[in-house]
Amino acid sequence: MADPSRARPVEAAAADSRAESPLTVRKRGPQSPGARAHQSPGTRARYKSSAPGHSFKKVTLTKPTFCHSCSDFIWGLVGFLCEVCNFMCHEKCLKILRSICSCLAPSLVHVPVAHCFGPAGPKRRFCCVCRKQTEGNATALRCEVCELHVHSDCVAFTCADCRRPHLDASVEQDTFHHHWREGNLSSAARCEVCRRSCGSSDVLAGMRCEWCGITTHVMCYLSVPPECTLGRLRCMMLHPASVRLDSRNFSKMHCYRITESSSTELDNTDEVDASAVTVVKDGQTAAPESGKQLLKVFDGDDAIKRNCFRHVSIFRATKNEEVVEAALRALYLPDDPQDFELQELGGLQRLHSDDVLNRNGSADNRSTQKDGSDTWLLRAKQRDAEVIKVYPSWPRSGSAFVQVSASKDSTAATVLDDVLVQLKRQDEDVSNFSLQEVCMNSKQVQRQMLTPQEKILDKLQEIRKTSLRQMHQTRFYVVENRNRVVQVDLLIGGLPPLLAKEEYAQLIEEHLAIKSHLVTISHIYPSQGALALQVSCFSEAERIYMLAKDTCINDKLLTSLVIPEIMHKTLNPDICPLLVFVNPKSGGLKGRELLYSFRKLLNPHQVFDICNGGPLAGLHTFRDVPKFRVLVCGGDGTVGWVLSVLEAVRHKLVCREPPLGIVPLGTGNDLARILRWGPGYSGEDPHHILVSVDEADVVLMDRWTILLDAQDMSEDGKDSGFLEPPKIVQMNNYFGLGIDAELSLDFHLAREDEPGKFTSRFHNKGVYVKVGLQKISSTRSLHKELQLQVDTQDIPLPNIEGLIFLNIPSWGSGADLWGSEVDSRHGKPSIDDGLLEVVGVTGVVHMGQVQSGLRSGIRIAQGNYIRLTVSKPIPVQVDGEPWIQPPGHIIISAAGPKVRMLRKSKQKQKKTSAAVKDKRSESPSSRDGGH
Repeated sequence: MADPSRARPVEAAAADSRAESPLTVRKRGPQSPGARAHQSPGTRARYKSSAPGHSFKKVTLTKPTFCHSCSDFIWGLVGFLCEVCNFMCHEKCLKILRSICSCLAPSLVHVPVAHCFGPAGPKRRFCCVCRKQTEGNATALRCEVCELHVHSDCVAFTCADCRRPHLDASVEQDTFHHHWREGNLSSAARCEVCRRSCGSSDVLAGMRCEWCGITTHVMCYLSVPPECTLGRLRCMMLHPASVRLDSRNFSKMHCYRITESSSTELDNTDEVDASAVTVVKDGQTAAPESGKQLLKVFDGDDAIKRNCFRHVSIFRATKNEEVVEAALRALYLPDDPQDFELQELGGLQRLHSDDVLNRNGSADNRSTQKDGSDTWLLRAKQRDAEVIKVYPSWPRSGSAFVQVSASKDSTAATVLDDVLVQLKRQDEDVSNFSLQEVCMNSKQVQRQMLTPQEKILDKLQEIRKTSLRQMHQTRFYVVENRNRVVQVDLLIGGLPPLLAKEEYAQLIEEHLAIKSHLVTISHIYPSQGALALQVSCFSEAERIYMLAKDTCINDKLLTSLVIPEIMHKTLNPDICPLLVFVNPKSGGLKGRELLYSFRKLLNPHQVFDICNGGPLAGLHTFRDVPKFRVLVCGGDGTVGWVLSVLEAVRHKLVCREPPLGIVPLGTGNDLARILRWGPGYSGEDPHHILVSVDEADVVLMDRWTILLDAQDMSEDGKDSGFLEPPKIVQMNNYFGLGIDAELSLDFHLAREDEPGKFTSRFHNKGVYVKVGLQKISSTRSLHKELQLQVDTQDIPLPNIEGLIFLNIPSWGSGADLWGSEVDSRHGKPSIDDGLLEVVGVTGVVHMGQVQSGLRSGIRIAQGNYIRLTVSKPIPVQVDGEPWIQPPGHIIISAAGPKVRMLRKSKQKQKKTSAAVKDKRSESPSSRDGGH
C-alpha cells in the first residue's frame, strides 16, 4: 500500500561518472544516453533542486539525451545529472522537480510489503533504482505483483514498497490510497490531470497507480485525490481490505503461490540480505578512468563476510570527506558524510577528515589487493545521542512519525513513554504498547519486538556495525499489544482419493506428525485427495508446510499451499470478483506472461497458477464468496479440468454455478471459438480481456458423462487376458473413435517424447498435418467393429473410419463437421439442446476436406443417450485426450445440470478487433503490449 509521498521516480540515465560496480559495467555495457562529466579534481559544484535526496552536478552531454522530469529532448551540451540515481534533467527543471532520489525511497514507505522477484520479460524497461535500461540483461528482474523492474545488482538498493493485497497484523490503514510507481508507461499513456501525453519509451517518466491504473505526469500526480477507487476493474477485483492472511514465517512467494524456481538464481547470488551489494570475484574488476583510483568499500561486517562490496571511483589526492561522500552515494545512503569514517580493512588505519588519499604507487602507500584497488570499511562514528523516528501502527492524521531523542541511557521503555506523550496517549497503560523493529528488505520484511530494557543506542550501533544499508532500511513502530487469534490456512493435496475423514486424519498424523491441539481439519475433498488445515501457531504452520512438500504417500508427492481468507461479508453487493486460472505451460511463454499481467491488474490472491495445486486451490479460496466468475487461460484440456473439479466440489461452494470464460492458449481451442473468445490468444491487451469478461453474456452448455466399461467380447470368453476396470470421464466438446483419435494419439506421443518443441501453435498444427499424411493409406472398417445405439434405437453405420460425437459446433480447430445444410431429419445443433450429434468421416482425406470447408461429415444421428459396443481395441479421444480403449461397452449420457459459460458479446468482439488492428490502446496495461 502506498501514499502519494511514497512513490519514487526511477529512470534510465546517461552517465558513467557515478560509482559503479565492475559487474554492473560488464553486464550493461555502454551507458545509455551518454552524459560524461568533465571536471577537474577538487571541483565539485552541487546544484540544488526542489526534490530531496539528489546530488546534481553539471555535465557535458556527448550523446542524445532526454530529461527524466519532462521527458523532452535536452537541446545543447549541458545537462544536470544526479550522481546517486542517474536522474538527468534540464536546468529549467531543477527547481520544479518532484521525483525524489532512489536513496530516499525507504524513508517514504508507509506500509512495508516485500517484493516477489522473478526473471524479467523481453520488453524494454528501465531499472527503478539506477534508471538505466534492463533490456538485453539476462539477470534483470521484475516483481511478480507490482511494476518494479530492476537489475539484479540493484535489488539490494530497492525497498519493500510492493502493493499490499491483504490485511495482516502489521500496520492498519483507514483509507485505501493510490499506489504510485514511476515510469515504464506506454508511450500512448495520458495524464489524468492535464490529459497530455505522460509516457515515454526513452526515459523513466510519468506515474501510474498500480491499483486503478491511472497515469499522470510526475508534476501532476499530487493533484489527484489520494483515495483510490480501483478503476474500471473494481467490479471484479478483490479489495485488499476483504482479504486476510497471517503471513508471518512465510515468504511472499508462498503467500501468492508463485513457483519458487523462478527466483532460484537470484537467491543463489543474493541471499535476501539488506547489505547485499554487487558480488565481484577476483579478476573481474573494471579498469579505472585515467587519473582515478578504484576503492573497494564494504558497508559492514556482514558484507565483509559475504565479500559484497561497491567500487568507488575517485580522483587521486582526494580528501577523505569526499571519499566518504562518494562511498555513501555508491551505497545509496543519504546520510551526512561527517557522521562516517573509512577504516582500512585488515588494519587499524583510519582516515580523518583532512587526510588525503594519495595513490601514486609510492612505497608508503597502504596495502592494495592484486587487482590494484584498496579495500576499506565504511563505519558510522559513535554517537552519544540520536534522534529516532517512531511510526504508529494505527491510522493517524498529520505526520507519519514522531521524533524522539535517545541518549546512552534511553531504553525501549523510555522511548515508548516519550512517543505516547507526543501521540496524546500518555494516559494509557504503557504496558499495553511495545516498540517494534522492522527491517524493510525488498524481499522479506522482518519484525522483532524490543524488550523494555533494551538500550536504543546500543541497538542502533549493532545494526550499523552489521550493515549501514540495513540501518537505512530499518525503522521502529509503536504497536498495541493484542492477543490476536492466529489462523493459518493450508491446503494439502496429493493424498489418496475417496477415503473417509478418519483415514485422512490418520494419514496426516502419521506422515506430518501434526499437533492436534494446534491443527484442525476444516475441509475435506475426497474426490480430489485434498484437505484444508487450520493452524493456530505460526511455527507449526511453517513446519507442516515445509514437511508436506517433501512427503510422499503411495509414491506421490504431496502439495502444500498457503490459502488466504476472503472475508466475504465485507464484499460490496455489486462486486463479483473474478477467479483466474492460468496454465503457464500453454501457449509457449504467453501463459506465463498472462499470469504476470493478471497478477498486476487484479489482486494476486485471485490469480492462480493451475500447475501449482490445480483448480481446487482457487475454488477452495472462493468457497464462501456469494457470487464470482471464473476465467480459464489455457487449452480445451485445461477448461475441462476446471469444469470437472468444479462439478466435484460445487456442493462445498456458496456460489455453486459460477460462469466460466476462456482465454484460448491451446492448439484447437474449439470451445473458445464457439464462445467468441477467438481461435487463440495472440497478444491482446490483458486489461481489454478482463473488461470483455465483465461484459460477457452467460449461456448454458451441456456436459456429458462417458462410462467406459472394458469387457470380454470374445465368443467363448476364454483367454482374453486382463481387462481394465470401468472408467468414467467427462466430455465438453466431442468424443471420437477411430482415425480422428488415432491422429490425436500419435500427436500426443510425439509431444511427450519432445515436449520442448511443442510450444508454438503453428508448429503443433504442422506436426498434426504430418501425422495425418502418414495415415492416408491406412484403412479401418469401423462399421464392423462398432455397434451403435442412439436413444434405444440401433443405428446402422456406413463404411467409415472415424465416428465423432459432437456437443459443440466446432471440431478440429474450428471446422464445422456437422455442416450448415438444412436437414428435415435432424434439428439445428446447439450447445444447450441436450443432444449429441453423431457424425462419421471416411478417412484422412475426408477430414482434410472438412478442415478446408469443402465438405462436411456424414450425418448419422442425434440423441441424448448413446450406447456403443466395441469388439476390438480402438483409439478414442475425449476433448483431445487420447488413449487405446479395450473392447467393451461405452455409454454416453447427460452429466447433471448444464454448466454456465461466458460468451463474449458481439459488440465487444468488434471493438476488440478494431483496437488490435490500430494498436492505439490506452488501457492501463498497454504499456506491456499485452504482456
